[in-house]
Amino acid sequence: MKKALEFLKESGVFYLATNEGDQPRVRPFGAVFEYEGKIYIVTNNKKDCFKQMVKNPKVEISSMNKKGQWIRITGEVANDDRTEVKKFALESIPQLKSMYSIDDGIFTTFYFTKGNGGIYSFDSDTETFSL
Repeated sequence: MKKALEFLKESGVFYLATNEGDQPRVRPFGAVFEYEGKIYIVTNNKKDCFKQMVKNPKVEISSMNKKGQWIRITGEVANDDRTEVKKFALESIPQLKSMYSIDDGIFTTFYFTKGNGGIYSFDSDTETFSL
C-alpha cells in the first residue's frame, strides 16, 4: 500500500473511474493520503462522483509517472465523514484549504475498504499489491 500511495503522490494527477448506470465516468483527482493504514481520496458531496461512489462503491484509479510506469488500483470505497479525518487531510494537503473547511457541509473523504492493483511497465515485471 505504501508504494501505491507514493506512486499516486509522485504522479500528481490520477484518474478515478466510477459508474453512472451502465456508463463509466472518469475524472482527474489529485488529493490522496493515508490515514489509519488506509488510502483516502477527497471530494465534494455535491459532485456526481460522490453520488456514484455512494450508490456503487466499486471504483478504479489509474495514473502514469514520468518514468513511463502506470498504476491501476481496483477496489471498493466507503465514505468517512469523521472530523479527525478531514482535519488530517487539510493538514497533509494544504492546497485543500482553498476549497474546503472541516465544517463547510461539502468536504468529504472516501477510503478503500478493499482493493488490489499493480504497477506496470513495458520493460519490467508487474508489481502487484493488496490494500
